[in-house]
Amino acid sequence: MSGKSRSSNKKIILYAVIGILAVAAVSVTLIPRATPNPGDLAKDSRDRNIARFEEQLCGHDARANSSAHVAEYVLPSECEMPLGIAVDSDRVWYVSTKQGTLGSYSLADGKFEEFPVPSWPARSDPLGFSQVFTVKTDQQGNVWFTDDKSNLLWRFNKASGTFDKFVSPAKGPISFDFDSSGNVYLVGVRSHSIFFGELASLEPDTPDVFTEIKLPLDAFAGISDNAINSGSITVDKERNVVWTTVLSYQTVGQIFQYDVASKKVTATDLPEGLTSPVGTILDDKGNLWLTDHGTSVFFMLDASDGTITRYVTSIPSSRIFGGEAPPNAVSWPYWLQSDSEGNIWLNQHAGNKIARFDPETETLVEYWIPTQNADWGNCPEGAETCGIANVVQFSVGPNDQAWFTEWSENKIGTIKDTSAPFSVSAPEEITVEKGQSAEVKVDVSSQEGFTGTMVASGTFTHGGSLGNSTGIFSQESVEVGANSAKQVSYVFTPAGDLAAGQYTLMVGAENKDVTVLKAVRVNVV
Repeated sequence: MSGKSRSSNKKIILYAVIGILAVAAVSVTLIPRATPNPGDLAKDSRDRNIARFEEQLCGHDARANSSAHVAEYVLPSECEMPLGIAVDSDRVWYVSTKQGTLGSYSLADGKFEEFPVPSWPARSDPLGFSQVFTVKTDQQGNVWFTDDKSNLLWRFNKASGTFDKFVSPAKGPISFDFDSSGNVYLVGVRSHSIFFGELASLEPDTPDVFTEIKLPLDAFAGISDNAINSGSITVDKERNVVWTTVLSYQTVGQIFQYDVASKKVTATDLPEGLTSPVGTILDDKGNLWLTDHGTSVFFMLDASDGTITRYVTSIPSSRIFGGEAPPNAVSWPYWLQSDSEGNIWLNQHAGNKIARFDPETETLVEYWIPTQNADWGNCPEGAETCGIANVVQFSVGPNDQAWFTEWSENKIGTIKDTSAPFSVSAPEEITVEKGQSAEVKVDVSSQEGFTGTMVASGTFTHGGSLGNSTGIFSQESVEVGANSAKQVSYVFTPAGDLAAGQYTLMVGAENKDVTVLKAVRVNVV
């Protein structure tokens, strides 16, 4: 990437806090005075920090951008910093991590309504916020959500408009799920256990109402407790099994399966390169899908034989970087949801996209978020577009419509149209010898006409690039007329140092709003 970076007073340092959230650490350059007074310097520093916080996290002058597939909505209050979100039959629910309000957006009339959470210390702290990663509705329509800073699990009674709070035994509650009886399974980002709360026994403001289920962490021996963290938790209601993940970010990760009937915990090691499992969701066959929030990889654990199949998103767009994408760019797939059709949804935190993957056709459709914040990216001076919208969490509602939050932009948004203007097909599998090349014939078809660019990524590297292997399309740009199709040849040549084995190649096309990729198994022999 060429060009001079923005000044130090505008600099944002993005880093993964225990592999769970990229948060901003603002570097502030103090201007010395001729005769400094300690009290004045302290106030000046605090005022600058507050101004920087508001500038970079509050989404001032937010605009409701839109595209052919995405619609955004500016929230009614200032500096909400929305994170967790859930959708029920008639409303979208979200939590302001800064102002401590449970907000709702009516799907019927488009009106907002906000309910102040009774206790939210960050509300009075100019630099404070409490992460709320998970919002869910229960069988009665009540809204539950986590409160990281206060170590609480909140329940909002939709009928009465009142709140109950439960003391979380998990430090930094991050994820929970309900079983078929409405009981709660909970994990905390700084806890190393699963916690079970029986609904009938849960009493507001009462500690010690959860049962601890310890996880065997032998694989994390020698790693500091502060660097070992939980990802998310998912309950298989049909099979009475609970799944969760534990990780030491970009060091080691494991999957844990808790059989409720036998009370047995089983650990599954992950293959090399998958070290940061965070998002989890089950498909209708009982297979577990996960994201690796340190790479561009999402993957499936086959429940029948324990095999792992990797997929990868597209390579992050050059638009994020204000120029050419760096060779080590990753999209950071984060959380997962499923819909009634069996599709697996994921958000690409650093890729600035929401994506839908069809496991049957192995096709990934990615929707570009039309908002970019240049403070969230290492942007060259003068770049017209750069950065990301911080789409940190999302939810898929009963009508299979995905809604998401933009944490630093004071907005929520939705994928209003999931149809793509074109489709992609390719062979299911190819075999290629090292030193040889293999051709993949990619068919792009469209009913309404399409103009775009051919794209490819693969599991050969953590970020989706081909590494030392090469792939060449017969044409980089593609134009397809209405009710027409075009075949483009892609010639793949594995690197001489590429280990033999099976990889996943993702080939397809994109325009400025949507990317469509088809998975192709590549057997390198």
